[in-house]
Amino acid sequence: MITFPQTLMLLGSGELGKEFAIAAKRLGCNVIACDRYENAPAMQVSDICEVFNMCNPQELKTKILKHKPDLIIPEIEALAVDALQEIEKNGIVVIPNARATSITMNRDRIRNLANKELNLKTAKFAYAENLKELEEQSIHLGFPLLIKPVMSSSGKGQSLVKKKEDLNKAWEYAISGSRGESKKIIIEEFINFDSEITLLTIRQKDGSIIFCPPIGHYQSNGDYQSSWQPANINKESLEEAEKMASIVVNNLGGIGLFGVEFFIKNNEVIFSELSPRPHDTGLVTLISQNINEFELHLRAILGIPIPNIIVEKPGASRVILSDNDYTNIGYLGINNALSTQDTKLLIFGKQNARKGRRMGVALALGGNIEEANLLANQTADCIKMIQQ
Repeated sequence: MITFPQTLMLLGSGELGKEFAIAAKRLGCNVIACDRYENAPAMQVSDICEVFNMCNPQELKTKILKHKPDLIIPEIEALAVDALQEIEKNGIVVIPNARATSITMNRDRIRNLANKELNLKTAKFAYAENLKELEEQSIHLGFPLLIKPVMSSSGKGQSLVKKKEDLNKAWEYAISGSRGESKKIIIEEFINFDSEITLLTIRQKDGSIIFCPPIGHYQSNGDYQSSWQPANINKESLEEAEKMASIVVNNLGGIGLFGVEFFIKNNEVIFSELSPRPHDTGLVTLISQNINEFELHLRAILGIPIPNIIVEKPGASRVILSDNDYTNIGYLGINNALSTQDTKLLIFGKQNARKGRRMGVALALGGNIEEANLLANQTADCIKMIQQ
């Protein structure tokens, strides 16, 4: 039996880490928030803050050994995973585990695992490490196609390419959006899917797996813009998605919540990506579920029982993006945004903004998905940003 309070170290302190920290603080846990810049969102609600380069193995090990947390919880992909594997061998638990963190930090490793080792249906894909290889592989796969860095966040560096003449621009964009030192990109068949879903998959300490109702979502340039729950997919497709998610999550092992993404085309279910942590599309669960994804992640890693997960009413989320660059941002329209019943607003607390940066999210409930999406959009549209 776990004794509280537990000390949890967050590696990455963005908006998802902030909501996880809030859930942890409600159970009296001590939270250490780490990131590469000061006053990141999760740092604003944590006990201790550390600013350092988490891709530097020595810096990462030094900070971990300084605090000796009970659990290390990665919230981002760009980490010194070799250091995490070494730390794990010395007895500190990494969530879900160091191997899963390493495999999922790069699109090539998780795609190879899903397609080549586990035989899951994926889009056709190839890799390139220079422009010549990109041209050769693109011709082989055929246009249109997607080009992405093997490591990036929030859709950075991703583009849809419809003809050969645009490959050079796409290559430069992919490299500019890449995190880490890799110059490798993934070239992916473009699938004209009917819908895409996130299946929040929770693996518990006894190895059992439970699922949240599926979440539908819309992306633009590879980045989440809106999500809704429950997604409208047929029973057979949902069962296939749950089967595929179980296969890959059980292979990765460990404990916690995984965000597993799928394309749905006709009755075909196609594996897309996986994050071994709460998912941005799952922000909708802050209003739609009786236990949100951050609480579920916390319960799973601490061994706390999880009762039935219920969506009592359709919910939706809509991101709030910065319309410009701001060095000291202010917000107008919050009163109007929250004047409607069954709406919520999250302002992440990021101090600076660049155009297109995600600064908050609007949440809403409705009698059906269409109504929930409409209310979430209206709530988000109320927010205006100013330079203070």
